[in-house]
Amino acid sequence: MNTQDTPSLRPVATWLFIMAGLIALMVIVGGATRLTDSGLSITQWNLVMGTLPPLNAEQWEEAFALYRQIPEYERVNAGMSLEEFKFIFWWEWGHRNLGRFIGLAFLVPMIVFWVQGRVKGALRWRLPGLFFLICLQGAIGWYMVSSGLSERVDVSQYRLALHLSTALLLFSLVVWQAIALVKPRGFAAVPDPWLAKSAVFLLVIASLQIILGAFVAGLRAGVAYNSWPLMDGRFFPAGYFGADARFLDLFERIEAVQFNHRIGAYFVLAAAGVFVWRALRSGRRAMALLVGGTVALQVLLGIWTIVAAVPLWLGLAHQAGALLVLASVNYAVYGLTGSPAGQGAGAARPRHKARAAQPQAL
Repeated sequence: MNTQDTPSLRPVATWLFIMAGLIALMVIVGGATRLTDSGLSITQWNLVMGTLPPLNAEQWEEAFALYRQIPEYERVNAGMSLEEFKFIFWWEWGHRNLGRFIGLAFLVPMIVFWVQGRVKGALRWRLPGLFFLICLQGAIGWYMVSSGLSERVDVSQYRLALHLSTALLLFSLVVWQAIALVKPRGFAAVPDPWLAKSAVFLLVIASLQIILGAFVAGLRAGVAYNSWPLMDGRFFPAGYFGADARFLDLFERIEAVQFNHRIGAYFVLAAAGVFVWRALRSGRRAMALLVGGTVALQVLLGIWTIVAAVPLWLGLAHQAGALLVLASVNYAVYGLTGSPAGQGAGAARPRHKARAAQPQAL
């Protein structure tokens, strides 16, 4: 078989980049449901019938009655009007249905590409694996929502962090696979062996920082201590630990989660500075500008968000910035840690020159 007989993988890569964009949009809309207190407005999960919103006044009253039975309404939103309920309902409904759309937008093209013979080698298990992760993310989403329906007035910050972590993993894997189909693995020789290591370290630190941000969102810690660089005039805030200091105070006290997120930003900035320095020394100016620029933008957005007490549009911009950082650092790690074309993980060893020239799946 020659290269003309082998279906191109370019449409698969384009589709995966589109999916990455949809997943990013899903994360941002999820952030909006959190910032608008909309996440608990739909108290039931129905995979099929849940796609339809209330269609008449009676159905709206039924949905509102279900919401009035949970603690969030009783303790936080008592007296809410039906029109106010509709505002939070539409955010959550949009979030859930965007998730359903992403599932279909992944499954149907994957089947089509499979029938066309474009799904070869490692893609045969990687694409179904990504679809499974999409389904798992939906289940984790309901697991998160259910934590706020009985005793709490908000979802568990731990489950929120799990939900976001899974989304980040899914986003990174889709971006990684899409890049792998466009470029051979390993863009060129790396003259500085520590450059790749610094990129991997930055990816780990940036991912942890985003997860720390989930705890800030989960406890609404961003609306407290709205000054920078100090917190209420102190570098280390009073009340970081409770009266009886516990390890869980790190994730359950507003002072602690905001301080941790602030310190995490400094670590990310320092790690990015090391990477940019090494990248410039190695002649990778474009990569240095991409990573350094996205990290610097995100740090500035974070400071602005805190000082402004998290207005909706700025909170969402900060969340979008985190995804840009994640995508740019993933791109750098991919380009610096890969092996030569055709020898990457899961790639078949080329049998002759024509097959070797064909793009390989990551």
